[in-house]
Amino acid sequence: MLPQLTILAPGLLGASVARAARARNLAQRIVIWSRGAETRLALADQPWCDAVAATPETAVLGASLVVIAAPVDQIVSLARQIAAHLPQGAIVTDVGSVKNEIAHLGAAALGERAHFVGAHPMAGSEKTGWQHSSAELFQQRPCFVTPLTTTAPAATAAVVKFWHDLGAQPVTVAPKQHDEIVAHISHLPQILASTLCAFLAERDTSWRDYAGGGLRDTTRIAASDPQLWRTILEQNHKEILRAVQQYQAELSAFQKALAEGDYATVVDHLKRGQVYRRDFRPAP
Repeated sequence: MLPQLTILAPGLLGASVARAARARNLAQRIVIWSRGAETRLALADQPWCDAVAATPETAVLGASLVVIAAPVDQIVSLARQIAAHLPQGAIVTDVGSVKNEIAHLGAAALGERAHFVGAHPMAGSEKTGWQHSSAELFQQRPCFVTPLTTTAPAATAAVVKFWHDLGAQPVTVAPKQHDEIVAHISHLPQILASTLCAFLAERDTSWRDYAGGGLRDTTRIAASDPQLWRTILEQNHKEILRAVQQYQAELSAFQKALAEGDYATVVDHLKRGQVYRRDFRPAP
């Protein structure tokens, strides 16, 4: 059991970490800090929160593990802000969906005082805010843990164990490899869903009233917060651009085959897609 778990900027993921930690008895004390005074006031009444701090610096005093759950463009600045106030040897992790830059700058921010070990649970939703959090959000969900080659093995092991104990299935990869993977399996799908809806919005908008499950399933994540995704696209734009370009080549090949009446090639595309989708791991 952790003596103190501190969570900075809890939205959907951060508050779910707190709820899961309390439900699984992983921390003696859970301390929260949120930027908004109204949010801090609301969180003070939650049974999964033992204390609400007025500042990030006071929130991390006495913490053995800190989870930074802020948007990706705020994680490093928070790491720098709390660095001097962390107990010696404390571990800091995060939930950001981009890792390479954050992992290197986060470790540099903490220096020799504490350990930064990046993490990214694949458990998001189109919904945001701590009000939508759940103690079961991470159950059977993959969670990337992204240490640097210089990260202390014991710190990495502690973060892997923490996410495992929250119910997730951790996998350890290099930060740069993580960014390549999620550019394809997370960021590209978001772009496709959003741009498809943007395209359809230029047609007769009443058509959406006739949509079946296919369009609804395909575009569910288009309801996500655009500003939140802007920060992700900025942070991982190189890998995302590569993924988009590779997908455009696939789509162009499909378009060419369809235009030329080459239905054998069309069916080949469809079959390859069918096999890939069929072999997904079972949903939690």
